[in-house]
Amino acid sequence: MTKRFSAVVLLLCGLVFSLQVKGQDSATEQLLDKTYERLVDKIEQSQAITGLAVVDLTTSETAFTYNAELVFPQASAIKIPILMEVFKQAGEGKFTLSDKRTVDSENLVGGTGILKHLEQRRYSIRDLCTLMIALSDNSATNSLIDLVGMSEVNAMLRQLGTKETLLQRKMMAIKASAHGEENLSTPAEAVKILQLLYNGDFVDEQTSSDILSILQKPPRRESRIATGLPSDVPVAFKPGGLKGVSTEWAIVMLQERPYAVAVMEKLKLEGSSKHTVEEISEILYDYFWRLGNSTSYGVFRDPDMIK
Repeated sequence: MTKRFSAVVLLLCGLVFSLQVKGQDSATEQLLDKTYERLVDKIEQSQAITGLAVVDLTTSETAFTYNAELVFPQASAIKIPILMEVFKQAGEGKFTLSDKRTVDSENLVGGTGILKHLEQRRYSIRDLCTLMIALSDNSATNSLIDLVGMSEVNAMLRQLGTKETLLQRKMMAIKASAHGEENLSTPAEAVKILQLLYNGDFVDEQTSSDILSILQKPPRRESRIATGLPSDVPVAFKPGGLKGVSTEWAIVMLQERPYAVAVMEKLKLEGSSKHTVEEISEILYDYFWRLGNSTSYGVFRDPDMIK
């Protein structure tokens, strides 16, 4: 074989390999593009102003965004940063989660929750945290805000680098809400916070894990994102809702390809776009399931054949 012929063969082999690699990358990119088109189509069909941010927790890369930097009222989703500050201060030794705390009458408010209906007024801080998330109890939330301090929650959020996520009022502060004092965040900052928790980077791995365990306690029926998932896929989440507003922060713990997602809506007309979040969730699950269950050539793996 001549040197010239060898060089030609090597060049051709290189081109074939290059085309194969490009083809593989292209298939993944095309799936990404097709999924984004589906998401945009679904979002733009909605009459609400909608924001979305999604992070692939396997690669730590942002997968999808739409109005991700837009600020939205958070309703009860802001209870996640409150929960985080409680655990942070407990880790600093300011109190223990087993300490008892009395829920003052001024913090007993309406809306979601059960404490306002009970005679007992003294609970452990851990129980108040669980009630705040699992039942979205507004009275428990207000008591925990008094415990840790609104300014301390916001200082913690600034330290995390989230500039738009802000706790400005207690739950059910109707007059404050009417004057535009809302608890705020963006889809991009919400998924950043969720990613920190998933990676064990908030305070330490145990603290992050404990917080995520509480975020898995709410009834699954309360999650619009979970509605778009198979029932056996675990999800850690906190939704929120006000008139014209719907939000949800969630970590979808898909075994093969977990992801964090924040979907937020505002200026939503009553009775319109009822299933937008659920349909967005279905599209995202379809995308991440295919990524996690296929080879680099796009062949779906048979779990029974993998040892």
